[in-house]
Amino acid sequence: MQRSTDRILTTHTGSLPRPEALTALLVKLDHGELTDADREVFPGEVRAAVNDVVARQVAAGIDVVNDGEQSKVSYSTYVTERVSGFGGTGRALVIADYLDYPEYAASLGIDPSKIMAYPACIGELSYDHPEAVATDLANLSSALESSPGATEAFMSCASPGVISCFLQNQHYPDHESYLQAIAEVMKTEYDAIHAAGYLVQLDCPDLAMGRHLQFNDLPLADWLKTIRLHIDAINTATRDIPADRLRMHLCWGNYEGPHTRDVNLSDIVDIVLSARPAGLSFEASNPRHEHEWRVWEDVKIPDGKVLIPGVIDSTNNYVEHPQLVADRITRLAKIVGRENVIASTDCGFGTAAQLINVHPQITWAKFAALTEGAQLASRSLWG
Repeated sequence: MQRSTDRILTTHTGSLPRPEALTALLVKLDHGELTDADREVFPGEVRAAVNDVVARQVAAGIDVVNDGEQSKVSYSTYVTERVSGFGGTGRALVIADYLDYPEYAASLGIDPSKIMAYPACIGELSYDHPEAVATDLANLSSALESSPGATEAFMSCASPGVISCFLQNQHYPDHESYLQAIAEVMKTEYDAIHAAGYLVQLDCPDLAMGRHLQFNDLPLADWLKTIRLHIDAINTATRDIPADRLRMHLCWGNYEGPHTRDVNLSDIVDIVLSARPAGLSFEASNPRHEHEWRVWEDVKIPDGKVLIPGVIDSTNNYVEHPQLVADRITRLAKIVGRENVIASTDCGFGTAAQLINVHPQITWAKFAALTEGAQLASRSLWG
């Protein structure tokens, strides 16, 4: 993993807006409604979208780029297209902070007691379609050749814990067994990305968002024990990949809402830092968590770790002023060391294909602000 040795590097957390035609195909794929004609055009639509999104990242000055997750209907449930053992319907998830504000939820047309329901694990898991990640890797490689200039590239994948969060266990004897089964099957995908020469990013909102989405009824101490199991699963699944080729994304949920039940970073930071990935991406600019940069005044980051703070909010259409971005970067860099910071976004801009919080035109304006802010911070930190 490249470090900010002479300037602040920039990256993002993974998902980026998809073209309308591809979005429509992904929604049909998710609903099992792709026609033969759709299947003919789908690969070409994905390739074109990856080429475009990599070119846009390079043009925007992003240093560490990816494929924008263009082939995936969402950052977590895409695994049902690659791993067998899922089916039926799992439990409906609850965003607990909406329960505290029912009138707000109602204004959005949301029943806060029943937000989302996805397939469940109903049988033994098996990674049956390695060709899918191979195609993703080939598309990324081709796009990087067409648009050279990036410092490095990564590919996002669902972590064992986030899969267990959205795809309920209805087969394995307990949560720990389910996590370990997921870890072993997803190892195939993680290893393939590493073998192709790219950084592996594990998306881990389960370590923060899981508190108010999956385990809101547990006492904090018991929930902390649970996420230690999630870290164990990450460490198991990545055991053959060097730590400096791994990064992970911590998230409290990429949605505009109260977030009043979010767990504090200080409560989980020691557990999170025990994970093998050297890079830690986390939300650091939204109104509920921006103040938590102070946590790093009291927490020493382990040797070899790199912090990847979000300095751009991914849930609103404000374009941050570059000086604000620079301020967010420099205050953290002065605490942990400039070489230990890479500037990023809070979360993705297309976490699900059909869910767009930020208009695509604004997304790229935010990326321009990120790049300019990093340049301002670099001049301040290096002189």
